Amino acid sequence: MNSSNTEREKRALDIYHILDAIYPDARPLLNYKNTYELLVATILAAQCTDERVNTVTPQLFEKYPDPHSMLCAQVKDIEEIIRPTGFFRNKTRNLKKLGFALAEKHQGQIPDSIAELVALPGIGRKTANVIVGYCFNKPAIIVDTHFKRVCTRLQLTAQSNPDKIEKDIRSFIPEQLQTKFSGIINFHGRYRCKARKPLCAQCEITSFCPYPDKELEA
Repeated sequence: MNSSNTEREKRALDIYHILDAIYPDARPLLNYKNTYELLVATILAAQCTDERVNTVTPQLFEKYPDPHSMLCAQVKDIEEIIRPTGFFRNKTRNLKKLGFALAEKHQGQIPDSIAELVALPGIGRKTANVIVGYCFNKPAIIVDTHFKRVCTRLQLTAQSNPDKIEKDIRSFIPEQLQTKFSGIINFHGRYRCKARKPLCAQCEITSFCPYPDKELEA
């Protein structure tokens, strides 16, 4: 690890320990009971709020509780259920393709590696990291919009591409903390370091933040 990474790791770990006490239960806000459900819910959450996804998944999972049933489902029936999540036709196509790929290549089981997950239809690195981190307890750096925004403002990374941000943050965050670090940074982005108007006056880590546009007035 070079000196730059050593400095970033120290600052990141200081931030981690403060935020971990504030967000001890930082986890996906999507409701799920198993790996398949989290995978499907994450696909539906693309350009949609977790809250809205959670309103449609109970009916979806009741009717289609596994990849095989999703594969055999009628397109129009899936579309009708997931319509409120937006882009429902494209998401339905991905869910059908996903069911086929899991049945054909993985005997209906969800693979536990990022490489295998991103090879599935509709699955990018963010979703793959969510699955390996929260379902298989493997190190995961989950670069969503909140994580990217907070890490950029804290100058923990100078990258802008999500894949490069993931690689950069992985280089100095200890593996055993990576998934939890992703979760608490996500929560901090949701509840404090918001996109349009960050709540800097309420921020618990403002002393670590070099963000030039922060507003500290009460």
